Amino acid sequence: MTAHHARPVAHPGLIAHGGRLDAARRLYPDAPQPWIDLSTGINPRPWPLPPIAPQAWTRLPDDDAFAALETAARGAYAIPDAAALVAGGGGQAFIQLLPRVFPARHVGVLGFTYAEHAACWAAAGAETTTVDALDDLAGFDAAVIVNPNNPDGRLLTPADLAPLAQEMTRRGGLLVLDESFMDFTPEASAVALAAMEGVVLLRSFGKAYGLAGLRLGFALCAPARAAALRAAMGPWAVSGPALAIGAPALADAAWRRAAAKACAADAARLDALLARAGFTPLGGVSLFRLAAHPRAAERFALLCESGVLARAFPERPDWLRFGLPADEPAWARLSDALEARG
Repeated sequence: MTAHHARPVAHPGLIAHGGRLDAARRLYPDAPQPWIDLSTGINPRPWPLPPIAPQAWTRLPDDDAFAALETAARGAYAIPDAAALVAGGGGQAFIQLLPRVFPARHVGVLGFTYAEHAACWAAAGAETTTVDALDDLAGFDAAVIVNPNNPDGRLLTPADLAPLAQEMTRRGGLLVLDESFMDFTPEASAVALAAMEGVVLLRSFGKAYGLAGLRLGFALCAPARAAALRAAMGPWAVSGPALAIGAPALADAAWRRAAAKACAADAARLDALLARAGFTPLGGVSLFRLAAHPRAAERFALLCESGVLARAFPERPDWLRFGLPADEPAWARLSDALEARG
């Protein structure tokens, strides 16, 4: 076998993320086209876009458009009346904003998880510590839990999280619950905790709806924290087109149920395909699957040479994460790439 060495698909000095297809093309210029990007956890079958009125592009968003989005989001996420909702330009926007609006000196992050949380708190001057167990988060000024977790799908119940939420509220601390991948498992959401003074719960729109480029996300929290976030973001934090698309999409419960069922079936199919290729499935959510392989770096390179981009983890060199193929030709190409040998 020819030796293959995975080359990181990332920008120097930045956290490695999925979706760096432009970098992959440059690193593997001879790969067959078009590439199949499985490096992100985004629904490959997006919510069908409606016609967008020209006014969404030519006018500043008005209060009625924000109100319609809020109504739809409250219904989709079953937000309690006592909790406020803040819309912004994607979950990442709130991840970067929270440390600046609610500064903390000592921040605990339940790992291994999405690296931007720790990086953003550290950039704001906090001392960040990654811990391995929920109980280890007690005593920090702020704590961060991605639930379900990215990349392994670890899921904590609202009953698991309630004691820490209560402690943070009592001490004037902050518990950040990132539910970016919760849309297809709403019964597991800790949304009932969102009204507590010590909790900020984040939701992402683009992943489940397959419209990540729209850049839309939400923070659910007590009214005082919501007011501080709105003040920090300023007016018109969501674009007119995002408002026009987000409101009807969030109100489309039938589509959401059908998408959840389809993605769950695809996730099971992907686990089986990876197992046949010699990977050990480790979990994930219905939008992505995590698997281990003793030669993951070689397999990553072989996949790239076949025009298939997975997600590698420099911190976990035996792991690869795979998103869902969009159609049968993509499934076939992935299967062929997994069988490739150098």
